[in-house]
Amino acid sequence: MTKKIHILYTIPNFDTAGSGKVVFDLARKLDSERFRVSIACNHNKGTFFKEVESLGIPIHLIQIKVPIRPYYNLVWRVKPFKDFIKKHKVDIVHSWDWSSDWSEALACRLAGIKFVYTKKAMGWGNIHWKIRSYLSDFIITVNTDMRLFFPFKKQQKLIPFGLDTAHYNPDLFSVNKPIEVFKIITVANLAPVKGIEVLLSALKLVNPSILLDIVGDTRDSYTDTLKQMVVDLQLQHRVTFLGKKPDVRQLLRNSDLYVIPSKKEGMPMALVEAMCMEIPVLGSDISGIRYVLKEFEDLLFPCMDSEALANKIDRIYNQTPEDRNSLGKALREYCLSNFNMNKFITSHELLYQELKNAT
Repeated sequence: MTKKIHILYTIPNFDTAGSGKVVFDLARKLDSERFRVSIACNHNKGTFFKEVESLGIPIHLIQIKVPIRPYYNLVWRVKPFKDFIKKHKVDIVHSWDWSSDWSEALACRLAGIKFVYTKKAMGWGNIHWKIRSYLSDFIITVNTDMRLFFPFKKQQKLIPFGLDTAHYNPDLFSVNKPIEVFKIITVANLAPVKGIEVLLSALKLVNPSILLDIVGDTRDSYTDTLKQMVVDLQLQHRVTFLGKKPDVRQLLRNSDLYVIPSKKEGMPMALVEAMCMEIPVLGSDISGIRYVLKEFEDLLFPCMDSEALANKIDRIYNQTPEDRNSLGKALREYCLSNFNMNKFITSHELLYQELKNAT
């Protein structure tokens, strides 16, 4: 019997890490006849962690990375993780850490174990990213602009995230809001990079009957800034902060428009989720969002331009319900073809097999 390839997924956590659902899907959908999966993360906080536990696969709460400095004893300090992956006979470590840390990659090099990371954020420019990339056996990118970060790295491939479109299916939910209410929704880990202030400024410029739901963790001080802005713009009766929600499908179904005004994104899955739920979307014209909406350029607006966003909102608002429904259906069909979960899983399986064969 052929030995299964052991994949260890490393991720900071399943509470604030935006790629938690992607790792969850990979872990549960890889061919169990060919692959053995385990997960390593820093802690078990957050309600989503319970869902990950329900998969029944090994989850190790360990320190995955260590501070890079001081350099002189870094090899000694990465030894616990190096020993851990050797002890558990890991074949491939696939990192979902968002940062430029390279201690994890170094530990894998010292252990003689393949290291892959998914470049999911648009941060770049410091030497540590370049070291991390040099130490990696393979890099997965999630939008076309990311390829420019690694001009001399042949061991890279674009694999856009896939979504479980059977789960994000509008037919599973009925709309339960008054038809005359027009509601915008945005879903994000609320931090300054998400540009929600641009959406609030745009809301002030559009029809005063338009409402906005903001979904996301409100613990960051950025939320306090946004709440004060709501008061300053006199939008208290139009804006609702709903907090973090484990399942946003019904909220999306009850919305007329999804807006993502971010300043930086790798590949925003919240946008893809909204598209799959058949609602119109608008996004800032930045790399990750532009990649997702590459066939719908008219749904992009200049980053940080609240007036341009307001004009786009007005246009969607003034469409007939039939036109909005038609746009929503087109967006879902596009996701079914381009962000297919089966294609996403198969691409990873092929990559893992190639890396193992090259050992």
